[in-house]
Amino acid sequence: MRVLLSTLGSRGDVQPLVALASRLKALGLQVRLCAPPDFARWVATFRIPFVPVGPPWRRSAAPTARAAALRPSPARLRQLAESSVAVQFEVLSGAAGDCDVLVASTGLQIAARTVAERRGIPYVYTALCPAALPSPHHPPPPLPLLGEAPAPASADNGELWAANLRHVNDTFAAPLNALRTAVGLVPVDDVSDHIHSDQPWLAADPTLAPWPEAADPTVYQPGAWLLPDERALPAELTAFLEAGGPCVYVGFGSVAAPPGLLETALRAVRAVGCRLVVSRGWAPLAPVDRAPDCVVVGEVNQQALFGKVAAVVHHGGSGTTTTAALAGTPQVVIPQVYDQHYFARRVCALGIGSAHPGSVPTVESLTAVLGAVLRPEVAARARAFAAVIRTDGAQAAAQRLTTALGA
Repeated sequence: MRVLLSTLGSRGDVQPLVALASRLKALGLQVRLCAPPDFARWVATFRIPFVPVGPPWRRSAAPTARAAALRPSPARLRQLAESSVAVQFEVLSGAAGDCDVLVASTGLQIAARTVAERRGIPYVYTALCPAALPSPHHPPPPLPLLGEAPAPASADNGELWAANLRHVNDTFAAPLNALRTAVGLVPVDDVSDHIHSDQPWLAADPTLAPWPEAADPTVYQPGAWLLPDERALPAELTAFLEAGGPCVYVGFGSVAAPPGLLETALRAVRAVGCRLVVSRGWAPLAPVDRAPDCVVVGEVNQQALFGKVAAVVHHGGSGTTTTAALAGTPQVVIPQVYDQHYFARRVCALGIGSAHPGSVPTVESLTAVLGAVLRPEVAARARAFAAVIRTDGAQAAAQRLTTALGA
């Protein structure tokens, strides 16, 4: 049996599929991963066949402050939609040629289900966050291309979702249905319903990020798809951590960091009596001085690192949030885009950290939030919460898929 796994997005979108692919391989299935070209070399280290799709994703990691300037005109948005749908269909059609099922993650994959229908193979849609699926219990994630801000707590979720779904239809219905007609398939009335399918999967921890309608049998939630990491931490980092004094981690992964974040973080961390570990990420963050209380690292084992720091300051991506929760370390979430606002709310609601007010911290605001999460009672809640995080989500999903295929 052959499985095609496909996603469009950042490292946080690709890594869960690598985790699932690894589990499927262990069960004897053949897998192929389709993702942006940025991740080809990394995926190759797992000996997973890789098919690049679309332009490099790193180009989209633009500073949030420039979002309005980068927002495309309606005409340009239509052009981008047509091009994206065409490229997806061409690449995925080739990649799915000998596959028995197509598993797609993220709602940007407009053509994936059409490819599966044309090939006559099953299609599985997977969300990485409950907020990506329509529900009256939460607002839709703000759309970065439209420069949307997070919805206020008083907003009507039904009206917000109706507007969101109208925008998706307005943008993608015409190019998608033109493609479907050209390949002999009937047009769709609702693009979002078509993408999500009537039985979506939710690869998120059921306690950290629960589907709000727990008794809903149409959403399968096995837990987050975690990729085990056995790498040792670099010797320089280990020496820094052991040199004495608590450390705070700051990293924004493949999301562009707010302007001046590193200088702000260094001053705030010093104000609360800690030292600083900075992850360069895609920002890239670079040291502002050669002070002995700050170290900058590249790609390292976050699972090992997060358990050795006093707090984790990050953007609120699903993977980073789950990893910090599993480490039992208090979090400060400074959300920038999309589902990061959801995870900021959840961390705050669970009492395992705080959501920073706004996307651009000042020394004063970050110092205040750090002071709050470094309290002993927050650390105790974070440690206790770590015990309820599921670590078998990818295995459960792989077994379900294998059973469904009769493999």
